[in-house]
Amino acid sequence: MASAPRPLIAGNWKMNGLQRSAAELRQVIEGSGDLVAALDLIVCPPATLVASFATLAKGSAVAIGGQDCHAEASGAFTGNISAEMLKDAGAGAVILGHSERRTYHRETDREVRAKAAAAKRAGLKAIICIGETNDQRLGGSTLAIVATQLQESLPDDAAPETVVVAYEPVWAIGTGVTPTPDDVAQVHGLIRQRLTERFGPTGEQIRILYGGSVKPANARELLHIGDVNGALVGGASLQAEDFLAIARAAR
Repeated sequence: MASAPRPLIAGNWKMNGLQRSAAELRQVIEGSGDLVAALDLIVCPPATLVASFATLAKGSAVAIGGQDCHAEASGAFTGNISAEMLKDAGAGAVILGHSERRTYHRETDREVRAKAAAAKRAGLKAIICIGETNDQRLGGSTLAIVATQLQESLPDDAAPETVVVAYEPVWAIGTGVTPTPDDVAQVHGLIRQRLTERFGPTGEQIRILYGGSVKPANARELLHIGDVNGALVGGASLQAEDFLAIARAAR
C-alpha cells in the first residue's frame, strides 16, 4: 500500500498585505524549522509581494505562490499576470479556480484547466480549487458538483508534482462554519476515488487539501480526516502564529 502524500499547508492571503507584512512571513520562516521534515509550507501573497517574499524566503522551508495566472505566456492582457511572470518573480506554485475567482470573475472549469496547463508550462505547482455553493449543498448536489469540477478543471496529465486539489465548500469560506468531519470525509473520499479512477496509482499521491474557515481550534480534527492531505488556509494565514499552529496540527 502506497504511503500517504506528504502534507501541505498553503496560505491564501487574498487581497491583503503590504510591504510591512513581510514581518509575518519572517515569523513563519523562523517558526518553520521543526516542520520541514514533516510537511510542506506555501504562502501565497498578493502579486505585489510575490517577488519580495520570494527573495525573503529563499533558502528556507517556505515556498511562495501566486493567487492566479493567465493562460497565455504573454500578450495584450492588461492587468493580468502570466505563470511565467510568477515563476520569474520566484513563485513555485499558484492557486487556480478559487471560488472567488469563479464567482466574481466568472471563471469556468475550462479556463481553470487552461491555467493549470500554463502553470505546468512555467514550472509552477497548480493548487486547483473546487467546491459547492450553499444552494448546491442544500439541493443535495454537492458530490455531483465536486465531481464535475474535478473532471473538467484538472488537466489530463495531472501528477503529484504538478497538481494539488483543494476542496473548499464555498459556504464555509470566511464564515466560521465548517462541514462535519463526516461531510469532509465523504467529499475527500469521492475526490480520491475519482483521482485514482482517472490517473491510476498516480491519483493516490495527488494531494487533496481542505479549505474553508480552517483555524488553529479546528485544524487538528480536520487535518486527521481520511484523504485530507493538508489545508488551504485563508484568513488565519495572515497571522504567522495562527498559520504555524495549523501547520503543527498537521504533524
